[in-house]
Amino acid sequence: MKKIVPFKKDIDFNNNIFEINSISLEHTLALKEDNLVSGEFIISGTYKMTEASLNVDSFEYKLPFDISIDKKYNTNNVIVDINDFYYEVINNEILSINIEVSLDNLEEKEIVVLPEEKIEILDEREEADIENNQNIDTKNLFDSFDENERYSVYKVHVVTENDTIDSILQKYEINKEELEAYNDLNDLKIGDKLIVPNYEN
Repeated sequence: MKKIVPFKKDIDFNNNIFEINSISLEHTLALKEDNLVSGEFIISGTYKMTEASLNVDSFEYKLPFDISIDKKYNTNNVIVDINDFYYEVINNEILSINIEVSLDNLEEKEIVVLPEEKIEILDEREEADIENNQNIDTKNLFDSFDENERYSVYKVHVVTENDTIDSILQKYEINKEELEAYNDLNDLKIGDKLIVPNYEN
């Protein structure tokens, strides 16, 4: 998937602009974090101040650019580039810059709904363990959590045959984003252990 992000900037010259003789665009844009594209555009070239001018003057401007990509997209393979670039001289004083930034290879993250018919059936011994909450190793479940997070109490939910994501959310009165922050909800099956944050006011 390809997205186009427009960028517009009016550059106020200190001198009169009669004519732009040459202009070029370079950039340092890159994906800095999972969802942040940052860098700058480098606009440079030459111009004449008057029609009768024999000499040309040079210019260079660096324009910062930052954009956050929606977290619903997977940015692992994103390619950041310039799709289009054009300019206009306004009132012989302002150089109006228009740049289209392309974000290519964006992929929407899959939203997986847990259908009951796809839950794997365990043997009788494993089901008995689940019902009795036996053999649940929670020793390392919370090692990586920040103690300053707003969730200070956590519960462990063991997925059963009749569970769906919606039923789990309803049971603990939380939303899907809160549950996803602590668990991978892809390919859930009976016996999986979910960390459930419990909000404390």
